[in-house]
Amino acid sequence: MAERRIISTSAAPKAIGPYCQAMLVGETLYMSGQIGIDPVAGKIVDESVGGQTRQIFENIKAILAEVQMGPGDIVQCQVFLADMGDFAEMNEVYAEFFAGDYPTRAAIEAGKLPADAKVEIMATAVSS
Repeated sequence: MAERRIISTSAAPKAIGPYCQAMLVGETLYMSGQIGIDPVAGKIVDESVGGQTRQIFENIKAILAEVQMGPGDIVQCQVFLADMGDFAEMNEVYAEFFAGDYPTRAAIEAGKLPADAKVEIMATAVSS
């Protein structure tokens, strides 16, 4: 059985519920859904979907860095939007985060997200 290790960093927001930021199982990193919370202020950074998406990817990068991974190690993302009408704005920022091949992805309208966020992104990465 693969070893499990909880991953936590102060460079990303603390969990706002009974879950961890991420869990490393073998070579695979499973990240909990991230919303656009600034880890220092503890609040959503921006009202815009673009601003929240940027902060989400800063949070994801911080978690990846804890296990010496980067955006190129992400193999799957799940995107949850409060309003699917914001898809294009989220997608524009999302595309900036990856260089080269994009991971697999699903995007759905969730209706309501924690802390009244407009977008939440969950990711899985595998060490290369």
